[in-house]
Amino acid sequence: MLPPSSPSHAGDPVRGSSRSGDRFFLAHPSDHASVDPSLKETDADPIEENEDSPFEMVRAAVSNKDNPNLPSLTIRVWILGLSFLVVMSIVNQFFWFRETPIGLGGVIVMLLSYPLGKFLAWTMPQRTVDWGRFGRFELNPGPFSIKEHVLVSVVANSGAGTAYAIDVVVIKKLFYKMELSFFASLLLILTSQLVGYGLAGIARKYLVRPAAMIWPSSLVTVALFRTFHEREEKEAAQRFAWYFVPGYLFTGLGSISLLCLLAPSSLWANQLGDGRYGLGMFSLTFDWSMVSSAYLSSPIATPFWAACNMFGGFVTVMWFIVPLAYYFNVWGSSHFPIYTPATYDVYGHAYNTTRVMPGGQYSEGAYQEYSPLRLSFQFAITYALSFASFASILTYIALNYSQEIKDRFTESRTMRDDIHAKLMRRYPEVPAWWYTTIFVVNGGLAIVLCEWAGIELPWWALILALGISSLFIIPVGIISAVSNQAPGLNVITEFIIGYLLPGKPIANVTFKTYGTITMTQGLTLIGDMKLGHYMKIPPRHMFICQAIGTTLAGVIQLATAFYLMENIPRMCELDNLPWTCRGAHTFYSASVIWGLIGPSKMFGPDSPYHLTLWFFLLGFLLPIPVYLLQRKYPNRRWLQHIHVPIVLGALDAFPPGPALVYPMWFLACYILNYWVHDRYHEWWERLGFIFSVALDSGLAVAGLVIFFAFQSPGLILSWWGNDHVQCPRGREPMFAPVPFPA
Repeated sequence: MLPPSSPSHAGDPVRGSSRSGDRFFLAHPSDHASVDPSLKETDADPIEENEDSPFEMVRAAVSNKDNPNLPSLTIRVWILGLSFLVVMSIVNQFFWFRETPIGLGGVIVMLLSYPLGKFLAWTMPQRTVDWGRFGRFELNPGPFSIKEHVLVSVVANSGAGTAYAIDVVVIKKLFYKMELSFFASLLLILTSQLVGYGLAGIARKYLVRPAAMIWPSSLVTVALFRTFHEREEKEAAQRFAWYFVPGYLFTGLGSISLLCLLAPSSLWANQLGDGRYGLGMFSLTFDWSMVSSAYLSSPIATPFWAACNMFGGFVTVMWFIVPLAYYFNVWGSSHFPIYTPATYDVYGHAYNTTRVMPGGQYSEGAYQEYSPLRLSFQFAITYALSFASFASILTYIALNYSQEIKDRFTESRTMRDDIHAKLMRRYPEVPAWWYTTIFVVNGGLAIVLCEWAGIELPWWALILALGISSLFIIPVGIISAVSNQAPGLNVITEFIIGYLLPGKPIANVTFKTYGTITMTQGLTLIGDMKLGHYMKIPPRHMFICQAIGTTLAGVIQLATAFYLMENIPRMCELDNLPWTCRGAHTFYSASVIWGLIGPSKMFGPDSPYHLTLWFFLLGFLLPIPVYLLQRKYPNRRWLQHIHVPIVLGALDAFPPGPALVYPMWFLACYILNYWVHDRYHEWWERLGFIFSVALDSGLAVAGLVIFFAFQSPGLILSWWGNDHVQCPRGREPMFAPVPFPA
């Protein structure tokens, strides 16, 4: 599936598929012209000449024609799609555990699969394979079509993002030292991914077919696909091997702190200047993985105005508010490192969860005897900002899109089918019971898993989690389809289960997974369905590609995670570079905060963090004055580009992301999306994405070669450039931990 952030797919519309192709994953090209008469346009609602979408932005991106003879689900789709799926699933999961994760995204697949598809069309024999009652298909049905290109991306991009539930497996095995078998882990991964797929099918009637449900992110992908197939590109991307230098030969180039070079023994210089474990002031990097990381993706994929909002939020919080609060010891934060997602006790030591879990179960008496939970100021303020960001999205949408959402929802119920819905009638629809079966079967398996695998999440809680996702998927989907903004449910789900089941950290994160990712995964799949709707992909072909891609990606990603956990010594320890698992550490801390200790203690009246709950109100109110100023001064361009939810959500990935990532990412975005975009626009338009993809893919290949060819056999290069620690005191607190009381 294509992640919501990736550009949407579109191009020449596609047409019908044979029933044999629908049933057996391959379609003969001649079958595409055979359309079920009952599915053609009716006389009461015919297709008019030059009919188009009622919405301008859709007309600008999506073709209003459909060629039913274009091949769709072919052997080439499976060769390319599954190959990219395997590579992306392994690479993205492999790098997710490293200090600076790398994410190979959908654009890479789109760029690389196009010439490979043309190569297969040129080299594969033209032969019909007849499988008797199992159908027939062409090995080479002709030129590589835009419909094939879209389906290759849909299959491959199932591995573009790591499954959310893998972090549950990691913290249970490595942090809580509780065993979870591969089979149970696989059941957790697949059910959490596929149950959302069932929801997507149920909600597609309201979020895919109506013309008013635009899904702006899909329009970008549509335009990119059409660019490939309607205009030939002659330039080829070059692979860059630069990562061998900062990744192996001279790792010191990964983070260069000017403050630490000037004052290596100064505590404040180390804390402020350390790019990995401090605030990253005046730090540089020559490592592309620190720029285009999984925390912020490629800088060229973000508009410069949005990057300014994000960087503004980062600088305000990380370089002004956090240092002031830390050095004034707000909430006792000077007893902890300045930047860390770890949890601590009141004595300044790492929080020892075993002391409050004698026998593996939470004990209130042991908690009272030991210590309340404490966080670094930066980590606590990140939670506060997440509260504000969630609330601000609701206000922002209400102020800017409420009327449009209301109009679109009304139109979706009353407006007649547009040209795209009429053209899609030519293809057999996916029966609703297919989706319902997926939802019921995976929901049932999830209940069995939670009761059987020692997760301690009762059946009623799992049903509640699925109910929350089911309740929100349509309203949040409408918001996303109209405004391209989608509030997440992670804060709400953590709050709810934290109050209902305190003292159960694994149950907490499992509830959060099913309550949050079910909706998120469902909306991601609906975005792909809308892409297929625009591109006239037969719905059953889209269903097959999504289901198989999602399932295989989950298996491969989990196998990769198990391989690493069992073969890398001291996996996920913070001093074991590069296998520090920053994301898993943050996920673990969340399980302690919301699950083990619980929100009633963590944010209750007696807690120093109680004030963070006021950020819900702050976030709710803050968009209002900005909105009023924008209405009063419509000609002030800079004011019109202020986006409160983006500013407040700037630190969503920090922690776990290293602070150095942000300034270097913003610098790259400024160079590519502002300076180059304005002065060398033709180059940017033709080669900007290709340049970014070349760096990303070269980085991934180099990283795998370094690990398997050098690091795994023990060929470690030891010299000053690799061994020197620039900021030796970057993780030290201002005040040393005090001894435990007798």
